Amino acid sequence: MKRTHRRRWQAAAIMTVAAFTVAACSSSSSSSPGAASNSSSAALTASAPGITATTITIGSHQPLTGPAAPGYSEIAPAANAYFSYVNANGGVYGRKIVYKYLDDGYDPTKTASVVHQLVLQDNVYAIFNGLGTPTHLATVSFLNAQKVPDVFVASGCECWNDTSKYPQTFGWQLDYVREGKILGNYVKQHFAGKKVAYFYQNDEFGLDGVKGLNMEIPASSVVSKQSYVPTNTNIAPAVTAMHAAGAQVVVAFSIPAFTALLKLNSLKLGYSPTLVVSSVGSDPITLGGLVTAYAKQGGATVNGNQLINGIITDAYLPALSTSDSWYVLFKKIHDQYEPKAPLDGNFFYGMSVGYTFVQAMLKAGKNPTRADLVTAIQGGMPQGPAVAPYSYSSSDHAGITGAYMGVIQNGVVVQQGSVLVTDTSASGAITTYSGTEQQAPASGIPSP
Repeated sequence: MKRTHRRRWQAAAIMTVAAFTVAACSSSSSSSPGAASNSSSAALTASAPGITATTITIGSHQPLTGPAAPGYSEIAPAANAYFSYVNANGGVYGRKIVYKYLDDGYDPTKTASVVHQLVLQDNVYAIFNGLGTPTHLATVSFLNAQKVPDVFVASGCECWNDTSKYPQTFGWQLDYVREGKILGNYVKQHFAGKKVAYFYQNDEFGLDGVKGLNMEIPASSVVSKQSYVPTNTNIAPAVTAMHAAGAQVVVAFSIPAFTALLKLNSLKLGYSPTLVVSSVGSDPITLGGLVTAYAKQGGATVNGNQLINGIITDAYLPALSTSDSWYVLFKKIHDQYEPKAPLDGNFFYGMSVGYTFVQAMLKAGKNPTRADLVTAIQGGMPQGPAVAPYSYSSSDHAGITGAYMGVIQNGVVVQQGSVLVTDTSASGAITTYSGTEQQAPASGIPSP
């Protein structure tokens, strides 16, 4: 990109990102969760807030606008498409899932407001897949104080796995410490002797990722650590600093908009480090589109899909391949219920976490209390679409435990090697997962 376009492009990018930019308590009618009231012969009852004889109402906060909207705004509609499919095929023990997701603009102050509305006014049964680390942190204490199930947070913050402080909260995706370890291990093995820089969001998302990276990458290899905040798109000083430090590999824990800005700012400097990007910011369809759009607003014409070829990343869900049973299932549902949405990794994520929620509700029983849902998840969950097992137990609420490495090529992540699993400790080994991917059920709906 020519230097003369720099100010125009930067201003346009700022405008683009900105534009994107007590009551209910748990029922305890049975002393044993999921016991007599959940027998197959029991009548459907209003067993908990948000549960009626015909519906299960759940809520969420989502970045439908704001800096995290590109790509992430697809997730809730994708989950809702899966719920619509389930509802059309008998629902959960005959109940239909009603999913209310409200826009928080990736702004923590708005998150607190919309979640209070969902819990105190809409009387939802649970908060499902609330998206974002800084945003969900603004409401997690409230949800736990209210004893509202806070399930499958759309963030890999290690903070969700605190069963004494947040007993109602469960992660779902691979946490950022594990992800940092897996990415760091790859860098250590494939780029030994190279100068490495970190580029990360300056909150628990990025800091957890850096924590994992530091467990694997020798400190002597790291020549620069640069952070950003989502409200400031001027990352040119950070990219300049990494370039000046001679970093040959840049490892990024960034949302898609800032991965795109990282790529474009590097190009303006004639700087071409190898990019290793966490799964959070590397969905190829989303990222390629952002690179193209941001460059165009700055007066340059580029092919974003070509520019992101070669980015190294990781994934904890199956590749988007017509040979994969989960892809076949989710594409069928996509085409029927949300055909205008891009069938990308974000949409796949939404359907996958929606599938896991239906699994959990079926396991919670026919007339579940809020406590029944928590107990069901703590009892362990089938692997479903994930490429590695969940860690769920009464003492572990973390979620998926592993991922595979991949390289972006022609709009898809091409898997490189086996699925790797690990823990969040510095001493925990990174090992090859010996299990196999589970197949999607023919009905598209999990068994009770």
